[in-house]
Amino acid sequence: MRDLFGIVPVGHPLPRRLVRHFHWPQGWYPMLSDAGPPPEFGDVDGPYPFHEVEGAGVYEIPVGPVHAGMIGPGHFRFSVVGETILKLKARLWFVHRGLEKLVQGRMPAEALPVAERVSGDTTVGHTLAFCQAVEDALGTPVTEDDSRLRMIVLELERLYNHVGDIGALCNDVGHGVLNAHALRIRERLLRLNEQVAGHRLLRGAIGLGTATVLRLPDPADLAAIADDVAEVVALALEHSVVRDRFTGTAVLTREQASDLGALGYVARASGLPVDARHDHPTLSAAFSHATHRHTRGDVLARFCVRAEEAAASVDIITALVEHLGGMPTNQPSASGGEAGPGVGIVEGWRGTIVHRVELAEDGTISRLKIVDPSFFNWPALPVALADTIVPDFPLVNKSFNLSYAGNDL
Repeated sequence: MRDLFGIVPVGHPLPRRLVRHFHWPQGWYPMLSDAGPPPEFGDVDGPYPFHEVEGAGVYEIPVGPVHAGMIGPGHFRFSVVGETILKLKARLWFVHRGLEKLVQGRMPAEALPVAERVSGDTTVGHTLAFCQAVEDALGTPVTEDDSRLRMIVLELERLYNHVGDIGALCNDVGHGVLNAHALRIRERLLRLNEQVAGHRLLRGAIGLGTATVLRLPDPADLAAIADDVAEVVALALEHSVVRDRFTGTAVLTREQASDLGALGYVARASGLPVDARHDHPTLSAAFSHATHRHTRGDVLARFCVRAEEAAASVDIITALVEHLGGMPTNQPSASGGEAGPGVGIVEGWRGTIVHRVELAEDGTISRLKIVDPSFFNWPALPVALADTIVPDFPLVNKSFNLSYAGNDL
């Protein structure tokens, strides 16, 4: 609110900049309706006020914001004694894209491609939340069959991402063979996505008031994939080195997760039963809270929750396919009455996604607010890393696997 609108919260206990880096022009707030085009970005307005940890043997390790690979930019400042991390500061918003401003004045159908690209690995989650918000604003009904199709592609997205993370976590403790097998399974799932939706990342499957797929996934194929994933997970957990590196590493307690408002598998691995599929269902059939065996909040718990949710996704998709009994006939939904504000709440693969939309009288978007679960989970990463060691940072970071794009809107 302060960085983008210029609203100054009086008495705020931690009034640091978040979005506005120090080269942003002073006095320009881009989300204001009369902000106009940005002025020239000038000289850096002073150094970022990192909190300095002092004491004998304390030193700093700066990492990023540019990283090796395809991930987004983020800066991590470690204060360390020996190998022990005393404090970690994660600094983000290096690529603020202005997505919420970008869609203003557009018709919802024109804004849909932007929603699909909020975070590339969460195409379905963000598209569905956006469509639900617009449908809520317009009073547009969605059939149960379309809701089932939406749930199928949402679980397919959860499945391929969880499988990729399972392999990456194995790779971060040196078990590259299991990562190779997980990548093999992930590729199989991406090809299944293309068969179902015509796109490997499931773009185009969800539209306003509807859902469209080319075919339904084959339950027999899904069962074979589930068995394949279970074998990789078993081999990982039966390996003494892998289990030793996972167990007790970077614990996020239930209390810490609750205080920070953690979401998704990060919250569930700490024992919080937070799941929008149960708390905000879109189907008449209720989804019960998953029961996870590992909830102590360490890397092992975050690994095991992913494995359990991957298996559950296969069960959910299979049940939905069997309930549909074949490809449903899509019928365009009729709009309701006058437009108003609308909210969409979806359990994406990382956690709960919320879109809130306001529509103008001419049907265009006057305001869109997007909240990705990474916004809530990024502050939990430094908390979990306290008193761990620097060599465990890649492993712990992957166990959270947060989105830069979903945060840097």
